Amino acid sequence: MATTTASLDIPASPDRVWQLIGGFDSLPDWLPYIPASELSDGGRVRSLRNEDGGVIVERLEAFDNKARTYSYSILQAPFPVTGYLSTLTVHETPGQDAARVEWSGAFTPDGISDDEAIALFHGIYADGLAALNRTLSGSRVPRTSRPSPPAPPVRPAPTGRR
Repeated sequence: MATTTASLDIPASPDRVWQLIGGFDSLPDWLPYIPASELSDGGRVRSLRNEDGGVIVERLEAFDNKARTYSYSILQAPFPVTGYLSTLTVHETPGQDAARVEWSGAFTPDGISDDEAIALFHGIYADGLAALNRTLSGSRVPRTSRPSPPAPPVRPAPTGRR
C-alpha cells in the first residue's frame, strides 16, 4: 500500500476553512478540477465530475465536525489504484489566526508503480490545497457565491417599417 500527504498553512481561521471545505458536497466551491458534485445515499455518496467530464464516485467513511476532519473512499474513478482511502483535516495553528490543512491518502497502485501513484495523488492534493488557498484569499469565487450569468441583452421590439 502506498501513502502520501500534502499540507499547507493557510492564513484563515480553522473555522473559516472548515466552513468552506467541511461539507462532503463542497469540492466545487474550492477545487476547480471538480466543477460538479451530486450527493446520494443520504449524503454519504458523492458523484463528482471533473473538468474533462470524467466521473468519480466517493463514499463518506468518517466525519467529525468538532475535529474538522472527514475520510472517504473511492467507489469509481479513472485512477489506477484500488483500496483508496483519503482524509481531509483542518488543524489549528497555535498562536496564529491560521489553519494547517492536511490531505492524505492510502491506496494500492494498479498497473503503475508506487512512486507513480504517489506522485499522482500528491500532485492532486498539493494542487487542491493551493486552489483552496486561492479561494480563501478571494482570487477565486466559490460556486455558492458566484453571480448568475448576465441575462442576454433585451432588444426593443420592431416598431414597424421604415
